[in-house]
Amino acid sequence: MKTIRIGMLVAMPKKWKVKENWQVFETLVRRHADYDIDILITPECFLDGYAVTEKDWTVKRFGQVAQDFDDSFYVEQLRTLAVETQTHIVFGLTERKSTHFYNCGLLVGRDGAIVGKYYKTHLQSHDLRFTPGADLPVFTLDCGTVGMVICADRRWPETIRTLRVKGAEVVLMPTYGMWHHDNEWWMRTRSYENEMFVCFAHPNVALITNPKGGVEAKLQTNVPGMLIHDIDLNEVTTNMLKDRRPDLYGVLGNAKI
Repeated sequence: MKTIRIGMLVAMPKKWKVKENWQVFETLVRRHADYDIDILITPECFLDGYAVTEKDWTVKRFGQVAQDFDDSFYVEQLRTLAVETQTHIVFGLTERKSTHFYNCGLLVGRDGAIVGKYYKTHLQSHDLRFTPGADLPVFTLDCGTVGMVICADRRWPETIRTLRVKGAEVVLMPTYGMWHHDNEWWMRTRSYENEMFVCFAHPNVALITNPKGGVEAKLQTNVPGMLIHDIDLNEVTTNMLKDRRPDLYGVLGNAKI
């Protein structure tokens, strides 16, 4: 079996309360350190509590909770925690680069190295204070090949299909927005049409859907917790993918609606 143990943080972060949010995260990670989690995922912008939408938002205030990776105390703490727990961690936070803010999923490896990061690519009216990302990267870890999208990115089938065609077996998805019943079947559809696992991490629910379009695991709670579940990558197939007709789909790359 080619098994990955997934850990998904379920906790509602507080707006602007970076220190408190970090303490919740670290406490839960250390509490589950003996479970030998391979990949751990937090909700979107967990560190600052998704403060981007707040009415009292200012550039100065947001800059104080956003992280410059060159001198971030919390990024260094994250790297240390990844080593101590021997876990790959996808951490949701806001990155500050010069005058730009990015909604970021930061991927840190078991060895504490920054494996890579993903910037949310599909921004809408509520989060235009971010600068959009311009890439859909895939990362090869010691336990499998993964891609990331953040929250609203999941609404466009092309995002996850692109990751799958690039070789991703699992999509890691930090989120903060919609988590209703309809979202569950959206994620089941994304898994089914791409024959892969989707891991949807939200402050209220952790959801894993499998390549057959089923619900693999779910934890819905209003108290801080962790969903831990093993997925078998042998279930990831290419039965439908290999029968695609890319020659028919060219319009998708340049169509204007």
